[in-house]
Amino acid sequence: MLGLPKSTEMSKQLPKKAIYAKFQMNTAVKDKIDADISRITIVDEISPSRIKIPAGEEVGSFFVLLVALKKKNFDEKTIAALSKLIPQNILFVLEFEGQSKLAIYHTKLMQTDWKPTESCTLELRGLTLDKVWENIVVDIGEVSIADGNTLDEQIAADERRQKMEKEIAKLEKQARAEKQPKKKFELVQQIRQLEKEVQTKL
Repeated sequence: MLGLPKSTEMSKQLPKKAIYAKFQMNTAVKDKIDADISRITIVDEISPSRIKIPAGEEVGSFFVLLVALKKKNFDEKTIAALSKLIPQNILFVLEFEGQSKLAIYHTKLMQTDWKPTESCTLELRGLTLDKVWENIVVDIGEVSIADGNTLDEQIAADERRQKMEKEIAKLEKQARAEKQPKKKFELVQQIRQLEKEVQTKL
C-alpha cells in the first residue's frame, strides 16, 4: 500500500472490541468510533528490521493503519482519539468508497485531501526514522519550516497565524457593517495592527 517497500507489508486486523478492552475507552468515544469506522487493519510496519533505515532518538518504528470509514464526513476527533490512545507512531490511511486521504497526529491532526485510493503514495525520505517521520508530517500537514524553527515550533507558529487571519476576517466584517465613524476607525486600526503582526511572523 502507498507504494511502500514489500518488506514493510503486513495484514493484521485490529478488532474494535480489542481496542476498546485494551485502552479502556469511555462509552462516548466507543460510540463515535462505531459510528465512523467499520474496520481497522495494520497494513505496514516501518522499522529497522523491515527497511534499511535506522531508528531515530524519538521514533523507533511506526505503523500504517488502513481505516475503512462508514461515512466521508467522519468526526476528526475520532482519529485524534485513536492516535492518542494507541501508544505508537501511526500514519492513517482513511478510506471511503475508493477514495482515501492520509492523516497523522503531531500536536494536532493533519490530513491530505481526498484522492483515488490507488493514487495515494508515500515516499520514505530520511537517514533515520526520526527524519522520515518528520518529513511525512511536513508533507501531510503542508508545513513550511522557517529557518531556525523546529517542526513543533513551526506548527505552533502556523496555528497562531491562522488564528490571527481569522480574527482579521471577523474584524473586517464588523468594520464593513459598522455605522459609527469612530468605532469603524478603531476597528480598522485593530485590523492594521494584526496585519502588521502577521507580516512580522512570516
